[in-house]
Amino acid sequence: MSDTAGRPLIAPSILSADFARLADEVAAVAGSDWLHVDVMDNHFVPNLTIGLPVVESLLAVTDIPMDCHLMIEDPGRWAPPYAEAGAHNVTFHAEATDDPVAVARDIRAAGAKAGLGIKPGTALEPYLEILRDFDTLLVMSVEPGFGGQAFIPEVLDKVRTMRKLVDSGELTILIEIDGGINADTIEAAAEAGVDCFVAGSAVYGTADPAATVEALRRQAAAVSPHRHR
Repeated sequence: MSDTAGRPLIAPSILSADFARLADEVAAVAGSDWLHVDVMDNHFVPNLTIGLPVVESLLAVTDIPMDCHLMIEDPGRWAPPYAEAGAHNVTFHAEATDDPVAVARDIRAAGAKAGLGIKPGTALEPYLEILRDFDTLLVMSVEPGFGGQAFIPEVLDKVRTMRKLVDSGELTILIEIDGGINADTIEAAAEAGVDCFVAGSAVYGTADPAATVEALRRQAAAVSPHRHR
């Protein structure tokens, strides 16, 4: 089954996990569609998280497809190694490079899907022409850098624009959203046309993260108008 067929995808973000117990925390979200890994360099965003060595270690302990979100400068240099390591999807930010298409091609050549991330204040329109070179569009619904922020509903206009282009056949791309996704916001995002939902504290802040993933997936599926159920 392709990523875009069937059920909505839930991608727990380990940014909200206990970094001292990462292998256990990954096991706690068994049944997730993707595992979202936030890589921050303290330059592109004002936070420093984890990098390639940790991703390589996680790849060795889970079969959940790894969704690496690179909030870093110079993605042309740093993104392809994540693909080479075995990440399923590698997303970098439109704002971080002058040549996103070249970076996407290098990611794909290294064996992963290529994703383009855009901040809440970044307009979608300048990038529509290049999205044929990407597999995923990551719409940020908070300012990148820190978990636990409140959802910015205005970004759903970008999702609706993308949904129309995908449904009309003009683009074939998976629409992902990241930031403030929880039981209170996932339905609005699903109605707008999101395919993949990143959830951090909403998953890892619960007693049974795996059950929460399933509950969020059911919530999204119930209101996703563009899916065949």
